[in-house]
Amino acid sequence: MNVQDPKITIETERAKPARPTRQEAEDAVRTLLRWAGDDPDREGLLDTPKRVTKAYSDWFRGYDEDPAELLQRTFEEVEGYDEMVVLRDIRFESYCEHHMAPIIGKAHVGYLPKGRVVGISKLARIVDAFAKRLQVQEKMNAQIAQVLMDTLEPHGVAVVLEGEHHCMSTRGVHKPGVSMVTSTMLGAFRDDPATRKEFMTVIGNPTNRMS
Repeated sequence: MNVQDPKITIETERAKPARPTRQEAEDAVRTLLRWAGDDPDREGLLDTPKRVTKAYSDWFRGYDEDPAELLQRTFEEVEGYDEMVVLRDIRFESYCEHHMAPIIGKAHVGYLPKGRVVGISKLARIVDAFAKRLQVQEKMNAQIAQVLMDTLEPHGVAVVLEGEHHCMSTRGVHKPGVSMVTSTMLGAFRDDPATRKEFMTVIGNPTNRMS
């Protein structure tokens, strides 16, 4: 990593707490249904606890994925290609860790390779691996960038996220259609304004759309 980059400590993997049984999870859903004011024993809700726990297995599958492992296979036969690689408009679906409400948006990921590249589908999978967890957008942004920097060791990494937070659009201040934009620039993208500007131009500069 470029020594001028600020220190970003990303804890991508931590000791996993013991998971409750599926029955305990379904019982918790029944409790929430009662808390909402409904009857979990009525016909329309009888199978809801099973459906919710099954949905959680999909929504939060990122806890069972190792993002760094997804980047282990790389390719060096690139005929000396050393310009930026950018994958933009990667749709992501996450959930905020404060209200467990959806965060729906898109990610733009770029890097300057140093002799090796990774399959583009892996960039999308890295976004999903972090999105499919309870998240704060700023943290998710930094996590994606840091694992790419640490694993691929490129000249630089740039990640921009645009997300609509349903904890803001469907509750609280009720402001739908508002996008939060965050960015993390490492290596050449931080040190060289021209490189950073090129990346922002390629992705359609979200900050310009907001002005």
